[in-house]
Amino acid sequence: MTIEAEGRRIDVAGTPVEIVRKDIKNLHVGVYPPSGRVRVAAPLRLNDDAVRLAVISRLGWIRRRQAEFERQERQSLREFVTGESHYFAGRRYRLDVTERDGPPAVRLLNNAWMALSVRPGADRDKREAVLHRWYRRQLRGRLPALLAKWEPQVGARPAEVRIKQMKTRWGTCNKAARRIWLNLELAKKPAPCLEYVVVHELVHLIERSHNDRFLELMDGLMPQWRMHRDELNRAPLAHADWRY
Repeated sequence: MTIEAEGRRIDVAGTPVEIVRKDIKNLHVGVYPPSGRVRVAAPLRLNDDAVRLAVISRLGWIRRRQAEFERQERQSLREFVTGESHYFAGRRYRLDVTERDGPPAVRLLNNAWMALSVRPGADRDKREAVLHRWYRRQLRGRLPALLAKWEPQVGARPAEVRIKQMKTRWGTCNKAARRIWLNLELAKKPAPCLEYVVVHELVHLIERSHNDRFLELMDGLMPQWRMHRDELNRAPLAHADWRY
């Protein structure tokens, strides 16, 4: 079992830094959208001064990453009205909303427009619920082929894969229960990004932490995983989410 100490915070040259100490060999620095939060996974043996020096040596890179996130396109809170932009499988669509009697539905009209049919008088929350149910069905339908492809290669099979709306993670894994959760927002992202997250979580069934072994497994299975991760991080940010 990987040992992980409770996180603490320090300030480095005006930059708040969260430190989580783990039973790992090497120090890892991460910068996360949307605000450029800095998190350090540090070996148990390193004290705060050693972590501080490591962060100082990376300040240039940290601030470049924070500037990238600051420039990154963000979606405002969606109202689900005609003409509004929405995303599916990495493509941007304009929403065409119609009110009519009958079951609510979503369909892609072409490569530019997404039709949303709702009952007369449906408010914003009801419109959102219709679109989210459609996203869930689409995402669920893409999973069997990905799992059939990657389970034999990873050598791990989840007992269950569930989908839910998450604010802080693209995916999560309960190793003991062998259960994987995927963020519903992945329905909006390009196919390689979804595939990367699926592989990422399957590997967590073998190695819980983002340690050297985890990185070695990811490199062996999907050598281009960092490219897919970066593509995911460059995709338009929803109103409140961040990345691996």
